[in-house]
Amino acid sequence: MANVLQNNIDQVLKQREETGVAIMPHINHPNFFYAVSLEDMMALNGERFFEVYNGHPMVHNLGDSIHISTEEMWDLINISYLEKKKPIMYGLATDDSHHYHQKDSKWSNAGRGWVMVQADTLSAISLIDAMENGKFYSTTGVELKKINFEDDILTVAVDEEAGVSYTIAFMGSKVEGSEPEIFSTTEGTTASFKMNDEILFLRCKVTSSKLQDNPVEGILYEMAWTQPLVNKP
Repeated sequence: MANVLQNNIDQVLKQREETGVAIMPHINHPNFFYAVSLEDMMALNGERFFEVYNGHPMVHNLGDSIHISTEEMWDLINISYLEKKKPIMYGLATDDSHHYHQKDSKWSNAGRGWVMVQADTLSAISLIDAMENGKFYSTTGVELKKINFEDDILTVAVDEEAGVSYTIAFMGSKVEGSEPEIFSTTEGTTASFKMNDEILFLRCKVTSSKLQDNPVEGILYEMAWTQPLVNKP
């Protein structure tokens, strides 16, 4: 599978170079029929995006008893990529919609996942450039009003809804060791975490108490994921 993926990535990037048109390849739902393994993902070159969340009811975002979740896969990919001096892998949320006239957890409906991009314009070039620089977050409903990284401090603020509570978790991996971990957790709408020399990369996940409309896989609550920040030596 890794060879097939790599061949496709190479052709897309070749087309981009030859035409000068902004094109952004990404890996869809790796746990769909568990067709793309962690080892496949780690072996890729030139790939910057994959789906940490996909709204299709059959893609196994959470994994199972013998397969890891896509979120754990994301962190392990980045541990491997950074050890090999590859660029960071960014995580997308998509709805993978196919069904528009029937709505239920068994159908692939619109609106379950999307990205929020900080771009100058809505042109494809501007959007892809922003995403390739990590200027976006992925969400299943939670909206953020602030993501700021300054003086090695990552600050995240939620655009809160009345009657909804939020858990803000900062996570990633340390330079020594190879396991993802949660560094801190805050109950509230704003939280900050300071990057230190022990951290390899840092990201944030926000989980709300609001039930997602039309959820799949038992992923009941709205969430958002910021993109990983790499510790600069």
